[in-house]
Amino acid sequence: MEFAIDFHIHSALSPCADEEMTPNNIVNMALLKHLDIIAVTDHNSCRNIPAIMEVGKNNGLAVIPGMEVQTKEEVHIICLFKRLEAAQKFEEIVYNSLPEIQNNEELFGTQLIMDERDNITGKVEKLLLSSTCLSVNDVFILVRGLGGICIPAHVDRNSYSIITNLGFIPPSLKVKTIEFSKKNSPENILKRYSFLKKYNYIVSSDAHFLWDISEREFFLNMEYLSISEIFDKLGN
Repeated sequence: MEFAIDFHIHSALSPCADEEMTPNNIVNMALLKHLDIIAVTDHNSCRNIPAIMEVGKNNGLAVIPGMEVQTKEEVHIICLFKRLEAAQKFEEIVYNSLPEIQNNEELFGTQLIMDERDNITGKVEKLLLSSTCLSVNDVFILVRGLGGICIPAHVDRNSYSIITNLGFIPPSLKVKTIEFSKKNSPENILKRYSFLKKYNYIVSSDAHFLWDISEREFFLNMEYLSISEIFDKLGN
C-alpha cells in the first residue's frame, strides 16, 4: 500500500515559521491534503510535538516525533524517533549544546510553545536557529543510541546541506535515506548528483507556512501503517 508522507514540517516553535503553524492547523491541513503520516521537525527543539501528536491521535493522523538539528558544521539533519520520550531526551542534549544567545523576536520571529488547543503556553528563550556544538557524527551516534534515525536534509540545496557543507556524505555514517527538496524533481537531482543513486530518498516540504505542506504526492510503500516498518525502510 502507498502511504502519503511529509516528514519535514515546522511549527510556530521555529522562529522562521508562521505563527499560524499551530498543532490543530498543521494536523487539519495535513488531513485536508489527504496525508497519512507526517513528522514535525522544528529547529533544534521538539517542544510542540506532544500537542501535535495528541491532536493527530484524536483525528486519525499519524505523527512521528522529530527535530531538525543544525550541527556545528551548519548541516541540517532530520532526526526521527519512534517514541516521544526519546525525542525529548535528545532535545535536552541539543538545547544544552546551543550557544547562550537569546532570541530576538523582532529580528528572527517568535518561538511559541502550544498545547493541544493551540493555546500559547510558553516561549523558548534561546535562539533555535543557532548551530549546536554537536558534529554530524555526534548527532548520528546520539540519535541511533536513542533508537532514532537520521536523514540528511535537503541535500540538493546550496545551504545547510551535508553535500554543500562537507562536500560528500561520509561512508562512516552509513546513511540509508536522504531528503530531497520539494522544489527540485528527483530526476534532476539525481542527474546532477549521480552518486546519490545508491541512497533511498524521501521528498518533503520543509513547510514553514500551512499552504507549503505537501499534497498527496510523496509516498512510502508498506504493507500497513506501522512506525516500526517506517523506521525499517528509512533507518540504517
